Amino acid sequence: MLFFLGMAISAVLFSPFAILSGVLPILPRMRFIGWWARFITFWLRVTCKIHYHVQGLEHLTTGPAVILSKHQSAWETIAFQVIFPPQTWALKREALWIPFFGWGLAATRPIAINRATRIRALDQLLEQGEKRLTEGRWVVIFPEGTRMAPGVRGRYSPGGATLAVRSGTPVVPVAHNAGLFWGRRRFIKQPGTVQVCIGPAIQTQGRKPRAVNQEAEEWIENKMAALLEKD
Repeated sequence: MLFFLGMAISAVLFSPFAILSGVLPILPRMRFIGWWARFITFWLRVTCKIHYHVQGLEHLTTGPAVILSKHQSAWETIAFQVIFPPQTWALKREALWIPFFGWGLAATRPIAINRATRIRALDQLLEQGEKRLTEGRWVVIFPEGTRMAPGVRGRYSPGGATLAVRSGTPVVPVAHNAGLFWGRRRFIKQPGTVQVCIGPAIQTQGRKPRAVNQEAEEWIENKMAALLEKD
């Protein structure tokens, strides 16, 4: 409860500053907004004793990349802002309508997608995603499309891989076990250390999106099996 109250109050207090930061160029703006994520990861550590450890930081590319990651909880949407370079996310446009949080989120200029039609949604991802990459931002995609419980495997959509191939940017696969500590739609959180594993960058030049997507999926799922086996 203490964590939830701190997160809600901080979102209300910080959102006006996030909106005002729209006068800044996009990369400094993202770094400024990222301070809220830093506070939340600190507050989570203090109130719920949830820490995190990252393996594979040496695999981060010097330029923008497309991150394909498991999605298990809200944890990664916050912590990734601390772990990775300035980024943007593909999300449902309805998320921007949430009072305070959504208004601040809109200041980050995410890839807001209308999922009413699948074909149009892919067009929006490719069009907006390429623009965000040219701005120097990384693009975070959850290819399974929704949060999956630990040990559950969903269908990997090739949209993120298609964006990477079309823009000529590498794919960075990411696996983590945040769902063990911050479960989907669970108010109670479990103390522990989230393991985040960053894989070697997958080059996309001259390749088919499905081949890139399959390679990322195999790396992520193999790493997930190893993480869950340890636990």
